[in-house]
Amino acid sequence: MAEMTGYRDGVPCWVDLGTPDVGRAKDFYAALFGWDYVDTGEESGHYQLAILKGKTVGGIMEQQPDWPAQSAWMTYLWTDDADGTAQKILDAGGALLMEPMDVMDQGRMAIANDPAGAMFGLWQGRGHLGSGLANEPGAFTWNDNLSTDPLAAREFYGHVFGYEYEVVADPSDPSSEYAMIKVDGRPVGGIAGQPSYIPAGTPSYWNTYFSVDDADGAARKAEQGGGAVVVPAAPAPYGRQAVVRDDSGALMVLVASGEG
Repeated sequence: MAEMTGYRDGVPCWVDLGTPDVGRAKDFYAALFGWDYVDTGEESGHYQLAILKGKTVGGIMEQQPDWPAQSAWMTYLWTDDADGTAQKILDAGGALLMEPMDVMDQGRMAIANDPAGAMFGLWQGRGHLGSGLANEPGAFTWNDNLSTDPLAAREFYGHVFGYEYEVVADPSDPSSEYAMIKVDGRPVGGIAGQPSYIPAGTPSYWNTYFSVDDADGAARKAEQGGGAVVVPAAPAPYGRQAVVRDDSGALMVLVASGEG
């Protein structure tokens, strides 16, 4: 079990789903990943913590009226200083959709857009230190920024978080580049142009990959739960993966490491 006890600056540390029907989403992901839930109460807007093997692995919340119309997963990047990082975002040409704010005693957060329009969160953890599991079936295993302007995105995140990049061929399109994000020499995510399965005109966004035991079986479960298979399971450089939408339209990638 890949337990996590902390994250470095700029590393994806949390994911949550904004959706118009929280109850329906809870049922969908309980069937897909085996999640249980803790309701954090009225003070937190009944934010739902997803629990796997006794660890928090993500959140589900009611969609905010001023956020993108479609249900979507959002990636949060760890910061040791939410206010300082928020200023760097502004200095680099990004925008703050939510100024840094305390979330009770759990941490400090902000929501931002990069210059190409991808929305992401900042999380400075205190009581809550991000996902307690990663790279484990039912938990997120990778995050990448699928951008309409990947070069501008690389420059922006390099300024804000000091990312270094290793540029390789994009696994979904060998004619284009995939910039692997490195923090302290370790790969933690990626930035690339949008693959062909993304409809033209889709804004830039951070994509979430979830680990599963069986990519084909998990894709079938998603479909049986009212979702849709966008790209059927197929071999990929780091395992077998399928692109699916949940029953409210949120995109994600299901990855079975070690599968061909």
